[in-house]
Amino acid sequence: MGTCMENFNEEEHIFRSKFKPVQVPDDVTLPEFVLENAELYANKVAFVDGVSEKAMTYSEVVRDTKRLSKALRSLGLRKGNVVIVVLPNVVEYGVIALGIMAAGGVFSGANPASHVSEIKKQVDSADAKLIVTDSTIYDKVKALELPVIVLADEPIEEAMNYKKLLEAADRAGDDSAKEPIHQNDLCAMPFSSGTTGLSKGVMLTHRNLVANLCSTLFGVGQEMIGNVTTLGLIPFFHIYGITGICCATLRNKGKVVVMGRYDLKTFITALIKHEVNFAPIVPPIILGLVKNPIVDEFDLSKLKLQAIMTAAAPLAPEVLNAFKQKFPGVVVQEAYGLTEHSCITLTHAIKDAGVLHKNSVGFILPNLEVKFIDPDTGRSLPRNTPGEICVRSQCVMQGYYKQVDETAHTIDKDGWLHTGDVGYIDDEENIFIVDRIKELIKYKGFQVAPAELEAILLSHPSVEDAAVVPLPDEEAGEIPAASVVVSRGARVTEKEIMDYVASNAAHYKKVRVVHFVETIPKSPSGKIMRRLIKERMVKKMKTNSTPKSNIS
Repeated sequence: MGTCMENFNEEEHIFRSKFKPVQVPDDVTLPEFVLENAELYANKVAFVDGVSEKAMTYSEVVRDTKRLSKALRSLGLRKGNVVIVVLPNVVEYGVIALGIMAAGGVFSGANPASHVSEIKKQVDSADAKLIVTDSTIYDKVKALELPVIVLADEPIEEAMNYKKLLEAADRAGDDSAKEPIHQNDLCAMPFSSGTTGLSKGVMLTHRNLVANLCSTLFGVGQEMIGNVTTLGLIPFFHIYGITGICCATLRNKGKVVVMGRYDLKTFITALIKHEVNFAPIVPPIILGLVKNPIVDEFDLSKLKLQAIMTAAAPLAPEVLNAFKQKFPGVVVQEAYGLTEHSCITLTHAIKDAGVLHKNSVGFILPNLEVKFIDPDTGRSLPRNTPGEICVRSQCVMQGYYKQVDETAHTIDKDGWLHTGDVGYIDDEENIFIVDRIKELIKYKGFQVAPAELEAILLSHPSVEDAAVVPLPDEEAGEIPAASVVVSRGARVTEKEIMDYVASNAAHYKKVRVVHFVETIPKSPSGKIMRRLIKERMVKKMKTNSTPKSNIS
């Protein structure tokens, strides 16, 4: 077994993978890369709905990707144009994303639970030219003054029908005028809050995503090609869903069992019925599998599950232990990734990973460089010394769209992506996350930016000042909690404040605890002192024995 290399030039401590580099093919687009050799698996199911059992084979995925690409070009979509996809997980989702990319467009997924104002923000920020949605979400996007393609059986007069567009593409002539697509062209623009502040468009190229898949899938043996059934529950609008599940599975010619929403009973039924053997999930689901009595209604011996992968939020050690006791044959892999790094950054590979170390998020993948820096001095640190994790590779984003300052704050002049997370590497090449510099709240794996909720709170006529912090919660991981200063003479209740935020933000961004305070503590430079606020809120809740908020 190899060891990480350390480079001590100018006291730099740079760590590389213990595994040899992997080759990243040149001049191949992401759709071409993931659908390579698909004809050998033409009749194999690529996507199947876990409930309705609606399915698409590999030949249908290839066919519809080409048809959609042609249809989009005929509508006037040009290279670099952004298409916003506002859909739950559906069997067509992967085809839609790949079809946009194959046309030279830029796929940008949006959370279907988003408020109208949030979708508008993403549309405006991305300079989007087109929206793809379904009939249940159409009302949210119809006023955004963009052409809309709708997945629906019944036609909607003001929108274009997805099926009819594909059929029209079959009748259309040759798409010979199509602009050539290069690996360094943009193909995706997921939105991320980054290390601070509001949501920003992350510019990713075909090369970024192909390189990430090459590094992530290096440990997949030939015996696994065509034989892995993966659960598609993580939202496909998220980088983890579209890259780590859809694209990775297509590349390995596996099957994705698509789930549009989470319900524990439906979830376990789908696992058993479709013989899922790999399930990327988040800690709250693992907690449900461990604690919810519904699980005991099932014959768990029928499970074919071999491994789960948990990412997006930390997994509590006691939950991990309880899961291993209840599901002794299932390997638990933890992973760590960032939208800005095209998806998975550190992980435990399925094969040849060695001993899986509890609480470690994994080892450094091939082709990646990692260092740990002192946040105050910027100097890189040796092993077993916590510092901000920085990563450099071909997977690092091109930057935040139209956000030059934010990009410079995140990617330094030497190409290092500063993650905002604190961790260290031990003597056995395992990496551990110990803290977060960045202020994001992780609610059930979703990112919630305090700055966004503070802006909503400050728009309330009775609110003078506000600060939002994360409070620990067993089920959700963290919940958004607000300290609020109300205007003198104002009469408003905590519930009214919570309802106000709920009416202006997506469900998962709701403020779930509100405390009225006289002032918001800030540093001399005006920065909100979140740690102090959090400590005060926790202390007050313990003193008052405040009942836990409903986090549903």
